[in-house]
Parts: sequence; C-alpha cells; structure tokens
Amino acid sequence: MYRVIKMYGDCEPWWFLDGWEEDIVKDREYASYRDALVAYQKEWVSLSEIFPEKKSKTGMMTAFWNPEEQEWCEECDEHLQQYHSLLLLEVNENMPKGLQVKREKSRTRPCRIKN
Repeated sequence: MYRVIKMYGDCEPWWFLDGWEEDIVKDREYASYRDALVAYQKEWVSLSEIFPEKKSKTGMMTAFWNPEEQEWCEECDEHLQQYHSLLLLEVNENMPKGLQVKREKSRTRPCRIKN
C-alpha cells in the first residue's frame, strides 16, 4: 500500500514533527507503486507550475513555496514560510508514528527547534 500526501504548513515535509499530520490537506491510498508514482508526478507537475521555489529530499518528498506566502506566528514573533508539500510513502510498520496513530499532544512549532 502506498500513500500520496499533500500538505500545507510551516514545515518542510521531511521533518515529521509532532502534529505534522495536522497539515495534511489531501491523502490518497494506492495499491500499487506505479499508480502512486503517476499520481505523485501529476501533482508534482501541477505544484511546480504554480510555485517558483521547490526543494526535494529523500526521493519522494518535495516542498514548494512562494517566498511571499508567509504567516505571522505570535508564539515565534516572526513570519514563517508556508510550504505546499508532496510526499509518496510506502505504508508499513517503519512509517513515522504519526502515520500509524493520531497524536493528541500539541504541535511543536519550528521556532522551538531553534532554541
């Protein structure tokens, strides 16, 4: 089983910080890798045509953004870049725990990581 996940938030997708699943805006499952890859590639092309900046890591994880798309964080006392992210993940027991069970803790903000 494979999942193609689209996210929107203030962290790149490869961080998998507590609460990252709150940023999921679209989540599709596919039985075959080929079907998941085709869906990922279509979404990747669509996002790359809209957003001027992009960065990929670990194969099938890409963050797209517009440098002007930032939101103010009261807790951080600064503007945070907003990312439109895309992931293709294989569903198995080695997945980040956030994909296996829902967390009930509050989300860790990127500004807390800096300290």
